Amino acid sequence: MGKKIMEIGESFYVKEEAETNEKYGIYPYKRPIEEYIKKGFVCIDKPMGPSSHEVVVWVRRILGVKKTGHAGTLDPRVTGVLPVFIEDATKLVRFLQGSQKEYIALMRLHSDASKKEVEKTLRLFIGKIYQRPPLKSAVKKRLRVREIYGIDLLEVEGRDVLFKVMCEAGTYIRKLCTDVGEVMGTGAHMQELRRIKTGHFDESMCYTLHDLLDAYVMWKEEGEEKYLREIVKPMELAVVHMPKIVVKDTAVDAICHGANLMAKGVAYVEKNVKPNRDVAIFTLKHELVAIGKAKKSAEDIVKMRSGEVVNIERVVMERGVYPSVWKKTNTDN
Repeated sequence: MGKKIMEIGESFYVKEEAETNEKYGIYPYKRPIEEYIKKGFVCIDKPMGPSSHEVVVWVRRILGVKKTGHAGTLDPRVTGVLPVFIEDATKLVRFLQGSQKEYIALMRLHSDASKKEVEKTLRLFIGKIYQRPPLKSAVKKRLRVREIYGIDLLEVEGRDVLFKVMCEAGTYIRKLCTDVGEVMGTGAHMQELRRIKTGHFDESMCYTLHDLLDAYVMWKEEGEEKYLREIVKPMELAVVHMPKIVVKDTAVDAICHGANLMAKGVAYVEKNVKPNRDVAIFTLKHELVAIGKAKKSAEDIVKMRSGEVVNIERVVMERGVYPSVWKKTNTDN
């Protein structure tokens, strides 16, 4: 973004040109390593065996932090992309859990079938489907609707079927395999499963727990930060997919104290901001301030001279990072 945010280009409307005071705040990649960790996340390539909760606990112990959380549970036998959020970044988890998922599944048929028959049956499951969670699931066993956005058949070898599925969060691939087998009349079960993407987090961003431990030890024992900074990413990257509003320095602390974002505090608005949709509020230094629901479209916000433009739902930045230039009232926290 830079001092004037100009490099964000044509995807933003300029409501009012603004500059940032270098005395306050800090660019995410320049944070001291301790702060950098506590405002970061790491994508773990979850191995087969441990639960998602166990992996999250291991990350917490490796980094010596008090709090960690993950976005999207993986069963113990499932491998793949597991984003783990650290300290301050855990505030973002609930906004990221509903992201679209992508899996590579190995399904084993219980009797022979042709590739053409398998492909035809898989296509029947694209779109909205009914699912009842499997018996091993921890959630209520009620019938619910989930959407399959796409299925690509990758390979058929004997009774083993390898396919990629893009689906809504909360879709049970184990149940999908069983249902496909029933429709085909062969019977089937899920043999293996790997998550290759959740939201915009994919395999290219993943590291193993061993990678994380080695990087941490390198920092603690050798004073070398670069490996840890490569594995741990600033929390700002976790909401890169969200529409953004960039605010002036003078608006930041009011938001941190619980105020909604007012039109006068806005500097730049991403053109894809729409009413009643989540938006990420950023400073001129790239720092994430809060997440909220936009009350107006980007076009309307640019035209507004006063009034609220975002209803803040979760403040991420701590108070006092930027100066208080707003007038306190009895309703302030």
